[in-house]
Amino acid sequence: MVLDDKLKKMLTQSRYIHSVNVAEYARHLSEIYGADKEKAYIAGMLHDCAKCLDNETMNYYIKKYDIKLDDYEKESRALAHSIIGGYIAKYEFKIDDEEILNSIKYHTTGNENMTLLEKIIYIADLTEKDRDFNGIEELRYLVENKEMDKALLTSLNNTISLVIKRNHVIHPRTVNARNYLIYNAKK
Repeated sequence: MVLDDKLKKMLTQSRYIHSVNVAEYARHLSEIYGADKEKAYIAGMLHDCAKCLDNETMNYYIKKYDIKLDDYEKESRALAHSIIGGYIAKYEFKIDDEEILNSIKYHTTGNENMTLLEKIIYIADLTEKDRDFNGIEELRYLVENKEMDKALLTSLNNTISLVIKRNHVIHPRTVNARNYLIYNAKK
């Protein structure tokens, strides 16, 4: 597959394995939630396509595609890679599906009013089979039992707590994603 060959050149071996795991788990979750399995697989494979880029290469793509990063993304490669990855998926991998592209762009921060595919990629990235952290079994249980929004809210709460403990800034998209889920759960 052309996508695989190109992606292998852009990623470390461990990051490539992670991408395969995310793609496979995203496809599995698509079966549970009734989402498009092919879109989920492609988004899962490409979600970290910019993760291993050095600063020079990131800057090259930012200039090449006139990518506008917000102040948070300019200060953090961890945040920037998802936005840059959306552009790489579009122009280098020729993906023209906005749902796939947005799933890549928002897989790190989440987003207000996420689509089902965005939710699947966000949670598959966190809970793929090789991930191991305190609370992962609860997230897997929730997502496997059709409690996606509860899993997302739990994950966002955990992320926000961790970022606060590290005394880092919290991206507003993450706060907005959390608040949206809470607000809409009350309806």
